[in-house]
Amino acid sequence: MTLQELKSKITKDLSQTSPSPKLDAEVLLSYCLGFSKTELLLKRDYEVPADKEAWLLDATSRRATGLPIAYITGHKEFYGYDFIVSPDVLIPKPDTEILVERAVDVILSMMDARGENLLTVCDMCTGSGCIAIAVAKTLLEDERVAPEQLPKFTLADISEPALDIARRNASALLAKHGSLVMSRFNFVRTNLFDAITEAIKYDVILSNPPYIPHTMVDELLRDGRSEPRLALDGDITLTGDRALSVDGSGKPADDGLEIIRNLIPQAQSHLAPRGTILMETGEYNAEATAALAEEAGFNTEIYRDLEGQLRVVEMWIASSLRSS
Repeated sequence: MTLQELKSKITKDLSQTSPSPKLDAEVLLSYCLGFSKTELLLKRDYEVPADKEAWLLDATSRRATGLPIAYITGHKEFYGYDFIVSPDVLIPKPDTEILVERAVDVILSMMDARGENLLTVCDMCTGSGCIAIAVAKTLLEDERVAPEQLPKFTLADISEPALDIARRNASALLAKHGSLVMSRFNFVRTNLFDAITEAIKYDVILSNPPYIPHTMVDELLRDGRSEPRLALDGDITLTGDRALSVDGSGKPADDGLEIIRNLIPQAQSHLAPRGTILMETGEYNAEATAALAEEAGFNTEIYRDLEGQLRVVEMWIASSLRSS
């Protein structure tokens, strides 16, 4: 089959199940054949080898079940970098880029204020590691930051398979910067901060925790996307059970805030003086997250994502000097 014939077939086969069948076809063809978008146009009559055609047809069948393209190719671009992904981790979303952007600004301001003292950063619920690694990459590409000034990063998650993906991404994206940079990365399996001693404090704590309401997760996963429920459902207790509503009704919780209710005080106990927490939430519970933080003694500011939705809550203690 020629490239154009295969592209037409894939697009047609996905037209009833994918919201972007043509784009999906182009991404699969580009990944499988190693062609750029321009080459896909110029090589319309290219005869696709039988083994690659078989892979593409199988990939099309998997995509038709709802499986995301990123899980099929094993890669997803985030903040301009190519990350390894698998069904063990969430697929990085563009909305999370505002968290990375703000984290870089905060860290640069802290570095200016604190001189040669190395900062410490924790990425809690790290998943693929995309947040911490994108922050580190961006800092390393800033001419104001020498490798020896790079903060120490702790990437923490409850899932060992997720941590394996994070380690692979760190190696793939940071190894070229040398052993000094790699030595700044530590990976910890932990249920929130449970395995991190309280004596350890961080200047910056970043987190994209599970924050989606339980019933909304059910709806999301019906399309076959296969993302890990563990990384989505915010209504799960620290022991893995469905949380109960805080209104005392005895009904199951469905606000996506149970993990955040536990994370905020734990993060607070691990925050260094003049430290900052940056946490991604849903647009539907960002204000409630900010309210929880303020009840704990934080000042807060909410940042909007690329679509203008409330997304990232910044928290700092009122008596602290805030990075602008």
